[in-house]
Amino acid sequence: MNPASGIEHPASILVIKPSSLGDVVHTLPAVALLKRHWPASRLTWLVNPEWAPLLAGNPAVDEVAIFPRGEFRGLAGWAKIPRWGRQIAARKADLVLDFQGLLRSALIGRLCRGGRLVGLSDAREGARFFYDQVAEVSGARHAVDRYLQLVSAVGVPIPPPLEWPLPAGEAPARFAATAPFVLLHPFSRGDGKSLSAAQVRDFCAVLAPVRVVLAGRAEEPVEAAENVTNLLNQTTLTELIWLLRRAAFTVSVDSGPMHIAAAVTTSLLSIHTWSDPAKVGPYRPEAWVWKGGVRFQMSDLARPESHLPCADIKEAARWVKSRVQSGQTSA
Repeated sequence: MNPASGIEHPASILVIKPSSLGDVVHTLPAVALLKRHWPASRLTWLVNPEWAPLLAGNPAVDEVAIFPRGEFRGLAGWAKIPRWGRQIAARKADLVLDFQGLLRSALIGRLCRGGRLVGLSDAREGARFFYDQVAEVSGARHAVDRYLQLVSAVGVPIPPPLEWPLPAGEAPARFAATAPFVLLHPFSRGDGKSLSAAQVRDFCAVLAPVRVVLAGRAEEPVEAAENVTNLLNQTTLTELIWLLRRAAFTVSVDSGPMHIAAAVTTSLLSIHTWSDPAKVGPYRPEAWVWKGGVRFQMSDLARPESHLPCADIKEAARWVKSRVQSGQTSA
């Protein structure tokens, strides 16, 4: 018997991680380890409907349960909560892991708890008071490491390498990947994280004649140059994964798609304005970061002497272009 969890071989495991995009990606290695350690356990993952495609074909997940958060908005939405609560409470699990760390996720975990409910020590909104066991994560900086601490707390070993079982994705309609292309994901919903329209134009102009594919969400139209394929607001999540897998190089602002790129490729430059790469940067040590006028690999994050000058988006674009044209797209 595992003294930490009180469960030798849980027949059923419920993972609660409804959102967000980047956080769901960050949780993938921890869940893969759960299934590797307890292969006979039936593992269910509770997730928001918009992120469920990330779990398609995941060998660690036996069932995807949808958390219909959008249906609970407004007064009419509140009326739907008791019925959904009764349905979800029927999913009693021997082991419930709350990776979300919020009051609503802890309450869901309590409803579904047939055995032990385990959560993070830095859970918010008083969630930790609902847990049977708390995983100490104060020493973990990156989100991936925090989630690994949670599975470690229930006795799951963490041997390398980590697994990121994302779907293969599907090609966007009428898109031909016949020539190498650089994928630029320039915009984020986070305040102050996005590139400006002028920076996007400058990046694409410097890359010419190398093909640039613009992907992701945009609130305003972006003028596309001759070497640009503009797929902004035109791809599904699975189509974006397909593009990220096939790009010769990906340049992305700090966002969920950046973390998908970090999971599927080492050919990545992550752009950070105010966010801390140690906590939310690409997890791969080979990935590159541009922040505060310097460029460095994640493996050199704590070694400022190894950081290289990179003054603006044009200089970043010239560096990416040289790597693509020389075929030096990996670390």
